[in-house]
Amino acid sequence: PSLFALNPGARVVIGADLGATHALVILTDLSGTELASARQSMTISDGPETVLGWLVAAIGTLLREAKRSSSELAAIGIGLPGPVEHETGRPINPPIMPGWDRFDVPGLVQRSFNVPVLVDNDVNIMALGELSGNWPDTTDLMFIKVATGIGAGIISGSMLQRGAQGTAGDLGHVRVPRGGEIPCRCGNTGCLEALAGGPALAAALNALTGGELTSSQGVIDLVRSGDRDAIQVIRQAGRDIGDVLATCVNLINPSVVVIGGSLAQAGEHLLAGIREVVYRRSLPLATEHLRIVPSVAGQNAGVRGASVMAISHVLSPESIETASLSAP
Repeated sequence: PSLFALNPGARVVIGADLGATHALVILTDLSGTELASARQSMTISDGPETVLGWLVAAIGTLLREAKRSSSELAAIGIGLPGPVEHETGRPINPPIMPGWDRFDVPGLVQRSFNVPVLVDNDVNIMALGELSGNWPDTTDLMFIKVATGIGAGIISGSMLQRGAQGTAGDLGHVRVPRGGEIPCRCGNTGCLEALAGGPALAAALNALTGGELTSSQGVIDLVRSGDRDAIQVIRQAGRDIGDVLATCVNLINPSVVVIGGSLAQAGEHLLAGIREVVYRRSLPLATEHLRIVPSVAGQNAGVRGASVMAISHVLSPESIETASLSAP
C-alpha cells in the first residue's frame, strides 16, 4: 500500500472579483492559500476590453511576484456584477455593464493564458467564498447581497444552484407586499430592489428629511451615527427583504443565511428587520435552527469564491481524468 497526498503548491489558480467600481484579483495555490493579490479602482462600464485587459496584465504581474510560471497556472475564476450564462461564461443583458452583453469573456482571457476560464455572477461566488471560508460543514446556505441590487447565492446539498439559465437567486425583482406601483429598473413595479436597494434607501431618506443623499453610503454613515430616520429606513428595508426571504426559507430550508454586500455595513439594524419578519412568517420547523448572520469574509468573499470555483474545477474528477489521459 502507498499513501498519496495532494501537493497544493504544485499548481496555482487565479480568482478575480470584477465589481461595478472595483477589481480585486488573487493568486492562490490549490488549498486556497493566497500567494499574491492586486486591487484596482475601475468602472465595469469601461467595457470588456479595458477591464479584461487590466485583468490579463494583473495576472502576469501576480505570477511574477509569486515567482510562478504561466505553465503552473491551472485555471482562472472570474465573478461579474450581472447575469452570466455559466456554461459559456458570457454575460447576458447585464444592466450595469454596457458593451458586455454576450461578450466572450473566456475567449479574450485565453488569448493570453490557455487555461480553463470559469465565469459566474458576483453573488454566486460570494456564496462560495463565505461557505468555504466560514461555514465549511454547512450543506445548505443562502448568501444575500444587499447593495445597489439585491440577489442571492444558493447552496443546497453542498452544491451551488444556478438554475436552468443561471438566474437562480434573483431576489431583487420579486414583488413585495409593500411595493405597490413603485417602478423598478427592470420594467416591472413593486420589486424588492425598488424598495430596499441602495438608491431606493437614499431616496426614501431624502423624502423623510429633505436631504440630498446620492448613494447608500450616506445612509450607512447616518445609521452609524445614530440618526433615527436613517435607522427607520434601514430597518424597514430589512423587513422588506425578510418578506421575500421568508418564502425562500420555507422553500429551500437553509440552515444559515448570510447577509453581505455594501448595505450589510448598516449592521444589526438591517439584520433585525430581516430576522423580525423571517422568524414570524416562516414555518417553525424551518427556523428552529436557522441562523441569520452578517458576512465574515466581507469584501473578500467574492474573490475568495472565484478562487474556490477555479480550484473545484481543477480538482474535479473530470479534470483529473482529462489531465491523466493527456499526460505523457
